[in-house]
Amino acid sequence: MSSSRPRAKNLSGKTVLHILTGSIAAYKAPDLIKKMRDAGARVVCVMTHCAKEFVTPTVLRTVSGERVYSDMFPQDAPFGVLHTSLADLPDLVLVSPATANFIAKMATGISDDLASCLVLATRKPLLIAPAMNDNMYTHPVNQRNMAQLKALGYHFVDPVEGDLACGRVGVGHIAPDESILASIQSILSRKSSRR
Repeated sequence: MSSSRPRAKNLSGKTVLHILTGSIAAYKAPDLIKKMRDAGARVVCVMTHCAKEFVTPTVLRTVSGERVYSDMFPQDAPFGVLHTSLADLPDLVLVSPATANFIAKMATGISDDLASCLVLATRKPLLIAPAMNDNMYTHPVNQRNMAQLKALGYHFVDPVEGDLACGRVGVGHIAPDESILASIQSILSRKSSRR
């Protein structure tokens, strides 16, 4: 007879807005979404158009149980102004995986699609999980962009050394799901304790 205990629901009552960008690591997102939901979170996904090259909206809708957003002006949007409504919705915004391009857009305030607009519009905690080639990750421009975002109060869960899409092993492999989940829980628990 198995003596399995129910899992702690550390994210019960919390909503995570999960932005996916165009990194190969996006294919891992369904597992992370399932773990967030297992922890009690509601997960609403926003995809950049490049993210759709690595995982489909249908997969994300299936694992999240929620509508998936990517277009700035969908005809059947449930909100009047989509990007500001989505920006106000969550307890935390997660950008995972975060490409060098999307990190640069966040650092410079470029808002030319739904995902980047809602990053500018939200005032909720923002957690970034970079995933990219090791040369891109360590490039001084990318490091400067990340430092600028950290100075603004954005949170990061650093990538790890691992197999990269280019065939090398290096730092740039997305952090494990458990590290991302622990960061989400830590940020939200600190936010709750300050109330």
